[in-house]
Amino acid sequence: METSSVTSSLPRAGLDIRLVLAFFAIYVLWGATFLAIRVAVLEVPPFLMAGLRFFLAGSLLYGFLRIRGEASPTPAEWRSIGVMALSMFVATYGALFWAEQYVPSGITSVIEATLPMTTLTLEVFVFRQQPFRWKMLASVAVGFGGVVLLLVRNDERNFAVLPCLVILASGVAWSLGAVLIRSMPLPRSRPLTAGGAMMLGGIVLLALSLLCGEANPLPYIPLRAAFALLYLIVGGSLIAFTAYVWLLSRMPATRVASHAYVNPLVALALGYFVADEQLSVRTLLASILIVLSVFLILRVGDSSVKS
Repeated sequence: METSSVTSSLPRAGLDIRLVLAFFAIYVLWGATFLAIRVAVLEVPPFLMAGLRFFLAGSLLYGFLRIRGEASPTPAEWRSIGVMALSMFVATYGALFWAEQYVPSGITSVIEATLPMTTLTLEVFVFRQQPFRWKMLASVAVGFGGVVLLLVRNDERNFAVLPCLVILASGVAWSLGAVLIRSMPLPRSRPLTAGGAMMLGGIVLLALSLLCGEANPLPYIPLRAAFALLYLIVGGSLIAFTAYVWLLSRMPATRVASHAYVNPLVALALGYFVADEQLSVRTLLASILIVLSVFLILRVGDSSVKS
């Protein structure tokens, strides 16, 4: 029913170029952020780079929406935004930026693709927000089988395991935040919420950078890293996120969530062809299993909603 109502609202004649551009943004622009992060953190300390990205992007988005007339969040809503900022930006992206100093961008994207698996595990077994289903368990098992294939007894691996485990843990932090905030008061405007969370998360990351001595003295930002940061702010945070929110208002959520299994493919291709990152047969097989798991999870979730 949801799908038919959405479909009927779309233009019947011709292809809506806005949909094409929006899906391009969440597929390709988001997929390319992993390479941009890798380029940036090889030149500039990770917490400083992450803090600059989210503080600038969040301030621009939040300020723009407030100027357009969106109401300021209430104190209770700011507390929820703070939880989102700490779990989904500080813990998740702080760890991700740090880990990409040691892990290729394509591998990072594949490990990060386990987000739907960790979210589902928390929803079913910890918070009991979804009923247990064997199809879901099988889908998650396929994905974690891919993670084991990628990391355990892999003689072809040319990256450290510890940073990969940090990336996995960062995904748990994101999933925990995503599950928790569903029951917390948030502003009606989701872009305003995201802008506020990015802004607060950026402030905490910049403070963490100061505590770690990254900004003492203030490091020189080479032109290459500056372009990567600009891309992360504009392409990754502002354009792609706006496209994501726009699509959610016009398409079924599971169709929009397809970016979760397209982004790793884009990141792997960019890492291989642009950054000369190694891509072994075992890595490809592990990536296929993880992407297949995400596809199955979204597919099963979509069918359960329709039924």
